[in-house]
Amino acid sequence: MACDQYSCSLTAPLLDIAAGRASLADIWAKTPPVTTRAALLYTSWVAFQVLLYTMLPDFCHRFLPGYVGGVQEGAVTPAGAVNKYQVNGLQAWLITHLLWFANSHLLSWFPPTIIFDNWIPLLWCANFLGYTVSTFAMIKGYFFPTNAEDCKFTGNFFYNYMMGIEFNPRLGKWFDFKLFFNGRPGIVAWTLINLSFAAKQQELYGQVTNSMVLVNVLQAMYVLDFFWNETWYLKTIDICHDHFGWYLGWGDCVWLPYLYTLQGLYLVYHPVQLSTHHAVAVLLLGLLGYYIFRMANHQKDLFRRTDGRCLIWGRKPKAIECVYTSADGQKHHSKLLVSGFWGVARHFNYTGDLMGSLAYCLACGGGHLLPYFYIIYMTILLTHRCLRDEHRCASKYGRDWQRYTAAVPYRLLPGVF
Repeated sequence: MACDQYSCSLTAPLLDIAAGRASLADIWAKTPPVTTRAALLYTSWVAFQVLLYTMLPDFCHRFLPGYVGGVQEGAVTPAGAVNKYQVNGLQAWLITHLLWFANSHLLSWFPPTIIFDNWIPLLWCANFLGYTVSTFAMIKGYFFPTNAEDCKFTGNFFYNYMMGIEFNPRLGKWFDFKLFFNGRPGIVAWTLINLSFAAKQQELYGQVTNSMVLVNVLQAMYVLDFFWNETWYLKTIDICHDHFGWYLGWGDCVWLPYLYTLQGLYLVYHPVQLSTHHAVAVLLLGLLGYYIFRMANHQKDLFRRTDGRCLIWGRKPKAIECVYTSADGQKHHSKLLVSGFWGVARHFNYTGDLMGSLAYCLACGGGHLLPYFYIIYMTILLTHRCLRDEHRCASKYGRDWQRYTAAVPYRLLPGVF
């Protein structure tokens, strides 16, 4: 709303309200409502992604060397179950974007600015889906859970609604709420939203600035990395440890597509043409951050897949042997990697992620605070995730975790934190 009415200024609406020149009711009255066009557009979008997820088994793994897709197993749940997933996110992303470019250059069924042109009406549609799926997930957890042993009831209604009851809610055999809503519709849409913003900048100013190109390229790298490594994602905290509630349901439908794309939105209202040196510096920061993020995750994945029988930085990796007990009373053995990037800091993949996040924001120059929301939010999110993950690991591994933290004393920045 600040972008729509105040050219992305966060202070101007507050000053207007403080000075009596406007009220919250005035701002609300000028805000575009939901429209039939936006509702049809959003419904078609979600239905198309559901169709790609459920009806089209992955074929990319058959011809893309190194890509792992198709039916894959997830991690062991707290109750000891192992779920199978149909991993086809890369395929859905490719099909969606091929159709987008075909429409933009050949078919002309709709203008490429369609997302920007319906941005706030689409926001109401996304909110409707986010609250609907979160509410349905809670009701399902109470009355017909997929796996009752993996449900968590805290006794607090609001906590249950926000953080979720069911661990892996499903409809049928393959429609997994976590995998679908984490990747589709939000992350597939992320790059389309940026492309629509770029198209709007071209329409308004006759050119796409290098800052908009940087935001599109760097964020597209992150999105493609997510889908290329979707099987690896099955072992991350969102799938392995979080229950499915409003935090994931609404967050994936609304928070992610609307706040992760603020840089592109800002650049529509404030086109920034960076100097060559500035642009190259931002690009190098983004690439370095991506390299650290990807290589750290690759090292851990390689270590897991080979059970430590591999080389990391040219040497045999070191690890701390751990034993833990699952909810069903079974003892399991695990290893905590202390070599490579994982010997530098316990969450050095997050450090790379934060470097990339900062690059997105620096591409927008220093004129406004709004595009820097992303790095502020990601710093809070990943720091909190570090602490949350470590609390869980300390409970899970006990003294073995103390040995690990003694071997790798820092979380994100060596010598600092």
